[in-house]
Amino acid sequence: MPAQTYDEVVLGRRSIRGYLDKPVPRALIEDVLALAMRTPTSMNTQPWHFHVITGEPLDRIRKGNTERILAGEPDSREFRRGEPFAGVHRDRQVGVAKQLFAAMGIARDDAAARQDWVLRGFRQFDAPVCVIVTYDRELAGSDDTAFDCGAVTTALVNAAWSRGLGCVINSQGIMQSPVVREHAGIPDDQVIMKAVALGWPDPDFPANAVVSTRKSVDEAARFVGF
Repeated sequence: MPAQTYDEVVLGRRSIRGYLDKPVPRALIEDVLALAMRTPTSMNTQPWHFHVITGEPLDRIRKGNTERILAGEPDSREFRRGEPFAGVHRDRQVGVAKQLFAAMGIARDDAAARQDWVLRGFRQFDAPVCVIVTYDRELAGSDDTAFDCGAVTTALVNAAWSRGLGCVINSQGIMQSPVVREHAGIPDDQVIMKAVALGWPDPDFPANAVVSTRKSVDEAARFVGF
């Protein structure tokens, strides 16, 4: 594919929730990770680790996640989650959900379709690859660590997009952390933070065309001394 400018990557990238049944070469993922890890990091601590999973181990994670959530197993997410969104933040959350449901033709009263949509998250959106982002447990009390891991994850999805791949950052895939830890072989000295579904975007999957609305610079920024 032709090279993209930085602007084209940032403005063109979308969260991808439907993937082609097509493997992603390991060398390409290594290229994406190498590019992402050039992201700025606090005092060069580089606290992140990536557990890249595909094939049978990923299928076992999907199965375990789904079975446990359907059985009512409590959320065992390891990274702090805070309180549910409220106010304008909740409005934005609901707004993008409405966009996605409209794209997928999921009616408000269609409980079965809505549940299936939620379960897609626990299945890592049926992507061929899942990247679990963790950080060193000895840094668990550092706010810089969470900031750095967020930055490298953003860089990862942009780097993937620049190579023709799509991603969606999610938490459903790591909410049943014992399942993830077991089948991904994540050591105890790591804290599981986020999951990133990764693969080749399915151009015929309606939700992949959804572009979330963003607030303007005027709403987000204050300029002082200009």
